[in-house]
Amino acid sequence: MKISTRGRYALRMMLDIARHGAQDAPVSLASVSERTSLSHGYLEQVALALRGAGLVRGVAGRHGGYRLSIPAEKITIRMIIEATIGPVCVVDCIDEPEACPRADYCECRVVYALINQRIGEVLEEFTLADLADPSWMHDTGEGLTSQLVTLGGGPKN
Repeated sequence: MKISTRGRYALRMMLDIARHGAQDAPVSLASVSERTSLSHGYLEQVALALRGAGLVRGVAGRHGGYRLSIPAEKITIRMIIEATIGPVCVVDCIDEPEACPRADYCECRVVYALINQRIGEVLEEFTLADLADPSWMHDTGEGLTSQLVTLGGGPKN
């Protein structure tokens, strides 16, 4: 399973708003676009989905923009991903057993369900506040960094 561009961009947008927004100072999409190098037009589409999910609130006017609707500590990564790309599901038969004629006796379905559950747990474990202040990564020790390097995604010394 891959998290789509739309989901990744939504996360980057929300991080930018969390870092640069304030209760009375919304963040413009133009400034988000500039800081994140994401297309303003694409951010507008993502913002609609996030607004529809109640994660951001739009503020009209000359100094308008977007701000978080709820505190960053209460916004899970799962909420952001699912607001923009839909439910996390590795195969259709988990959420829709009728989609597969073998769902009732499939030997693999339990593994798919477990994968789905674990992905959901990780996405629920971290909040927007966690990502906005990455000091939590240092609390995990070198374990997380070395895992990323092993997977080819972290810093290489």
